[in-house]
Amino acid sequence: MLQPLRTMDPEDAALPDVDWTRRPAGVRPCAAAVPTGELAGLCAGADGAPRAVLAPGITGSKEDFLFMLPVLAAAGYRVESYDAAGQYQSAAAGPERLGPGRGWDYELFVDDLVAVIEQGPAPVHLLGHSFQAVVAELVAVRRPDLVRSLTLLSGPPVAADALARARPIGAVSPLLPAAALAALVRWTIRHNVQRVPPGRLRFVRARFASTRTDAHAASFALLRRVPDVRERLRASGVPVLIAVGDHDVWPVDLHRRFADELGAALHVYPGGHSPCETSPHALSRDLLALFQAAEQRR
Repeated sequence: MLQPLRTMDPEDAALPDVDWTRRPAGVRPCAAAVPTGELAGLCAGADGAPRAVLAPGITGSKEDFLFMLPVLAAAGYRVESYDAAGQYQSAAAGPERLGPGRGWDYELFVDDLVAVIEQGPAPVHLLGHSFQAVVAELVAVRRPDLVRSLTLLSGPPVAADALARARPIGAVSPLLPAAALAALVRWTIRHNVQRVPPGRLRFVRARFASTRTDAHAASFALLRRVPDVRERLRASGVPVLIAVGDHDVWPVDLHRRFADELGAALHVYPGGHSPCETSPHALSRDLLALFQAAEQRR
């Protein structure tokens, strides 16, 4: 169910370079108590409205959805996004809160995300970005009662060692420990290899000063052990959308095959690994169409 690559949406093409620490009108801070501690969040929309939970990737934060939160809220949804444990303003949350011997693993992130969802009306429309797409898949197959629809935003489209298929690090991935790969990615982001606008660059550099390097390294280690839940996810009946940039770190052909295996829709946008930043209006419209279709299936 591949949709053709679209030209840049006019609203997205006109996006300004903003101060990412300033909240748009109607977006407010919130927090969620989870097993690893407290997660800092941003919320928009009315309490009691259908919920959408947007989980940012491990190098990102809740602010990555800053352009989308007001759009989805204006359409009648309560939208929530939280920094994962170890991320940015949730850096105090982590495995040390879980007792001796616990480390960064998929169970930690899944349990936290389930706790977020269970703190309000469910099921929710769930989106996971990048590494958190894997976490969102695991939530959907283990607790399909909590997930009305699932969006995998630039998530790994292959199981097992997803880093080996990622660009441009795939060739060197087997030669380097996960911590070194994570440090390499942080270096490319800090040195603006992606050529993001100055306001965005200031924010991501400041954010890295808070994000825990152990959490970042652990996520890279986990991306070498992506569980294969394709059959279970397809059997769950949860509607799935795969959304990616045409220059994502994983080739679009892999995303297309993954979508076919899941029976999912695939939308491809101009840009790289974060359509939530570069194509937020186009992505929001596609999310709203998914939400409405999923709600009509109830």
